[in-house]
Amino acid sequence: MNVLLLGSGGREHALAWKIAQSPLCGKLWIAPGNPGTASCGENVALSPVDFDALKAFCRQNKVDLVVVGPEAPLVAGIVDAFSSDPGTASIPVIGPTRDAAQLEGSKSFAKRFMLRHGIPTAAYREFHAGQLDEALAALPAFGLPVVLKADGLAAGKGVLICSTLQEAESELRAMLAGKFGAASATVVLEAFLTGREMSVFALSDGQHYVLLPCAKDYKRVGEGDSGLNTGGMGAVCPVPFASPGLMHRIEERMVRTTLEGLKKDGLIYKGFIYFGLMIVDNDPFLIEYNCRLGDPETQAVMPMIKSDLLALMARVSGEGLQSAVLQQEPGYAATVILASGGYPGDYQTGLEITGLHQSEDALIFHAGTTLGQDRKLLTAGGRVLASTARGSELTEALRKAYAQANKLNFKAKFIRKDIGFDII
Repeated sequence: MNVLLLGSGGREHALAWKIAQSPLCGKLWIAPGNPGTASCGENVALSPVDFDALKAFCRQNKVDLVVVGPEAPLVAGIVDAFSSDPGTASIPVIGPTRDAAQLEGSKSFAKRFMLRHGIPTAAYREFHAGQLDEALAALPAFGLPVVLKADGLAAGKGVLICSTLQEAESELRAMLAGKFGAASATVVLEAFLTGREMSVFALSDGQHYVLLPCAKDYKRVGEGDSGLNTGGMGAVCPVPFASPGLMHRIEERMVRTTLEGLKKDGLIYKGFIYFGLMIVDNDPFLIEYNCRLGDPETQAVMPMIKSDLLALMARVSGEGLQSAVLQQEPGYAATVILASGGYPGDYQTGLEITGLHQSEDALIFHAGTTLGQDRKLLTAGGRVLASTARGSELTEALRKAYAQANKLNFKAKFIRKDIGFDII
């Protein structure tokens, strides 16, 4: 199979690494990719949201499958663009249609979907830019802390947890005034749930599904889950507290109910679904959907998948997943993100990265990197690299991941030093 993978981050490097291992994989292109993905396939200078250019490339290069890494192409309707064009209608795209991708593209759409289909979630209300006074008046009823969410896509930074009413009022004003651009023209106020976070991933053909190994990521920038939300500072896989009983409840209340709800609503969904969960007193509550795999969870999940992931993705648009089985590797994987000083705010780029050597104990996935004119590896983003390692115990995986992370260097590098420590 010839495969086109869209994206340029750490998630896409991990996906490319896994796809390239499949005996089914012929040619693998990554658009636009990064210096890390170049070791797995061929990078092509195409934008993931330039649908006309992507369709032309697929026709010219006889692409058999398109795998979408980031959310933006899905929310913009890449599945619809391919399926409605006679020249590309026969090329499967792993992902939901534009209407179904609203599960991630609109927080208010997702919350209404959850309530309509009886999926346990936190209490909420939504407000538009012209409803500032109503929104301010509603804040006290949610208690503290309170969660404010930009309705649209905000690069993983549109969720704020406010610990005082003054902070909440200030942030609410800023969001409705355009702090996150059009993404916060509508803001969702949500009750804060206290518990343990975890992420569950399913690959669905629209009727049936397989579960990938579950994970837990760490979104706050500082130790002890302090500071601003980020795209993610690390992850572990699987989750030690995810007992068979808890996973059964998650499948029954979230996964199956979601797939049934999509069918009832006439929404076509053939791809990955991410369930962002909060476990409260051993009961799961759904906090958010993503219509693709998480980042940095993917960097920890991919090494834990024993099965041929490409073969499973091929079945999504082919024979289906009714009898499919996903096998998991034993033990654990841990991922530590190396970030640029200042992230998730302003940070410097173009800094030389040193210490990047092959290791038998860890994998290094590129996220925000680029090659300079002299072929030196440079930083090009807030999250620069991911150090991932496996171990028979979580402590071993974390030790190896941190050991590798400490060998990699660039100016103002920082890492969270407590990834996974809360669940060991």
